Amino acid sequence: MEQIAFVFSGQGAQYSGMGKELSECSPAAKAVFDTADRIRPGTSEQCFTASKEELSITINTQPCLYCVDLAAARALEEHGVHAAAAAGFSLGEIAALTFAGALDDEAGFSLVCERAKFMQAAAEQVDGAMAAVLKLKNEEVEALCAPFDHVYPVNYNSPGQLVVAGEKGELAEFSAAAAQKGGRVVPLAVSGGFHSPFMNEAAEKLAGYLKTVPFSAPRIPLYANATAKPYPADGRELAATQVNHPVRWQDTVEQMLKDGIEIFIEVGAGKTLSGLIKKISKMATVFHVEDKKSLEETLAALQK
Repeated sequence: MEQIAFVFSGQGAQYSGMGKELSECSPAAKAVFDTADRIRPGTSEQCFTASKEELSITINTQPCLYCVDLAAARALEEHGVHAAAAAGFSLGEIAALTFAGALDDEAGFSLVCERAKFMQAAAEQVDGAMAAVLKLKNEEVEALCAPFDHVYPVNYNSPGQLVVAGEKGELAEFSAAAAQKGGRVVPLAVSGGFHSPFMNEAAEKLAGYLKTVPFSAPRIPLYANATAKPYPADGRELAATQVNHPVRWQDTVEQMLKDGIEIFIEVGAGKTLSGLIKKISKMATVFHVEDKKSLEETLAALQK
């Protein structure tokens, strides 16, 4: 039996209508949205009907994407597809923690709401943004960041793609410098400079909040963004510091492949992670689930 990992989508993948079909076709998925609505009334309606602009505000993005991520994973489980391991990209790591049993459903959703609140508050203190740098080696991007006081390499996505976070004025200067080196800089649909020192205050507040949250050892290996290794039994500290440390996605996928994962199923909005995994390894088999059609296609492919 080939080893399957579920990988949970991150911020930037949001779109209007996400999760609606999953909620309609899967009782397990609907239960995720029902839990969210009890804690944060209107969450499912926001996922299903809000504009992309509204969904791109951090305090809305994170709870909504969390629900879609977890709903897709639960729909797969409902149909007998079980993950041997999991990982989540940035925000997706919180949904992955819940899926892996480190947090119960209520605690997981409450945590993502607090995380969003803390990160938005930190983002509002600086005029920050994020952008993907394409066509340059990691070392070249790191060297380009070095002269700037407030531009940081943060998401190590795949070969030839490293995301930076920065103050908007400095980021514009950085983008020009990257273009001169032959790089292409693509702004991301996020509302702050995440996974950078801009999030230090958010990490501190999150650490304090997590002390009050029951936390269990994950039931399956759950690979952490910050270390590219499985979470420890008590991952509170790791879950807090994740927000102000880089996402080592390429290292994570490579480690999962070394540990025997052969099939990756991206759960949640969009296919961003699917594309990254294909760039990281031509050997990996990749599927995604975000709606009724993709769920049915993935289930059919896995039965062959």
